[in-house]
Formats: sequence, structure tokens, C-alpha cells
Amino acid sequence: MNWWEAAVLGVVQGLTEFLPLSSSAHIRVVGALLPHGSDPGAAFTAVIQIGTVAAVLWYFRRDIVQILGAWFRALAGRDGKDRASRFGAKSADARLGWWVILGSIPIIVLGLLFQKSIESSLRNLWITAGVLAAFALVLAWADRIGAKRRELGSLRARDAVVLGLAQAAALIPGVSRSGGTISAGLFLGLSRVAAARYSFLLAIPAVLGSGVYELFSNRAELTEPGKPGLTNTVIAAVVSAVVGYAVIVWFLRMLTTRSFAPFVVYRWIFAGAIVVLILTNTIPVR
Repeated sequence: MNWWEAAVLGVVQGLTEFLPLSSSAHIRVVGALLPHGSDPGAAFTAVIQIGTVAAVLWYFRRDIVQILGAWFRALAGRDGKDRASRFGAKSADARLGWWVILGSIPIIVLGLLFQKSIESSLRNLWITAGVLAAFALVLAWADRIGAKRRELGSLRARDAVVLGLAQAAALIPGVSRSGGTISAGLFLGLSRVAAARYSFLLAIPAVLGSGVYELFSNRAELTEPGKPGLTNTVIAAVVSAVVGYAVIVWFLRMLTTRSFAPFVVYRWIFAGAIVVLILTNTIPVR
């Protein structure tokens, strides 16, 4: 892989991480179509996601500072010494901090339990194509029947668990971290913007943790002959951060007036394109 291929993958990552399209599926397919012609690997994919986390941290920096401040105050007992107050009974921001923590547990546990499958068998493109198409139906259904009345302040512990499990489904390429979380949020009655904002906040610990873990545990994979290399990985991460920030701004504005229908259609088209690429032996299944 050379630097411009890394930059292309960074653009792809930045464009698709926050949209309900599955960034891992796009990296998997686009990586195979580039001149170096191979799957860049789960480690590369996880590490460049750190770039898109940087975009989230910058865009939501004021919200994050406010949430963290409220969470620490509540935990320290400044809102009350009783258990309920420490867990955010008197502060919506403190509760949101707890719900992000609670919602992050499923993807951590399942990611560790099924790590080998995630990095090998689940990257089969037949699975990716099928999941892309199937979850397009889930997103369409959620967008159609969701009440879209609830805001983030109304979230409860059970909502956080459901949303966390939905995010964990994105361990399978093709589901989409944001797509799974947003769909679950819509089923729970959240507004489109609220569901999207929570999906961004929930992604911070999961994506950052995954990227750091992969960097330290599989850094040899990045530097092996034929693999991306650390320099190219950094280039891709920086590009993904810049593009990702622009996508966040556009996406949240779009959701105030538009539905998820364009993303549903795109997922079907992309799934069909993958099937064609496989059948024509343009890209390998694994």
C-alpha cells in the first residue's frame, strides 16, 4: 500500500463511519479494489477509526465536557449523597454519562469473546453483502414506525442496554455501528437527531478502545510485508478525521429535514455491487 491508497481509505472511512452504511464493509471492499489489491485487515480498519473518533471528540467537545463534569459531580456526591443522586437522578447529563458507559459494555464483552471470528470468518464478503441488505430493511422499518418524539434526556438504563447491544451487532461487517444504534434508537422512539447524536457519543469509548487495543496487540500486522505500514495508517487516520468532521456536520443538519431512505437504497445497491464483484472474481470472498 502506498500513501495515496491510504488517503483513499481514509476518505472512505471518514465518509462511512458516521453514516448508517458500514465503514468496515467499505474499507474491506475498496481496499481489495485498490492497486495493492488486498484486504487492509482488521487492525488497520480499527486504528484508522481513531481518526474518526477525533472528529467526534472535536465536534462534541462542549457536550463531552458538560457530560463529564456532571458525571464526576454526581459520582462525588455533589448532587446528593444517596445512591440515586450519584447515578444521575438529578442531572440529565450525568445520566447520559452513565448510559454511555452502560451501553459500551456489550461491544467490549462480545468483541473480546468473538475476536478471532471478527478478524477472520466474519469478514467473508457473502456475509457482508447479506447483512448490508438485511439491515437496510431494519433501518427502513425503524424509520417508518419509530415515534421520533423522545430526546436523550428521556433515556433509561434498559434503553442504554438495548442501544449497546445494537452497537455490538456492528462487529459483523455490513451492520454499521451508527446504523445499528440509530435503528434501535428509532425503535425506542428517539428522534432521528437524538438517535444519531447518541450513536456518535456511544462510539467514542468503543472505537477508541478498539483502535488502541489493535494498535498494541496487532501492530506487527501493520508492518508485515504487503501490509499498510504505520506511516500509511497514520495518513489514513488523519484524512478520516478531517472528512469525518465534515460528515458529522452535514449528517446532523440533513436529519432535521430528511429520512434515512437514501441510505437504505444505497445499502441495497452496495450489497448488489459486492455480489457482482464476487461473481466476476474481481475481489476475493475472504
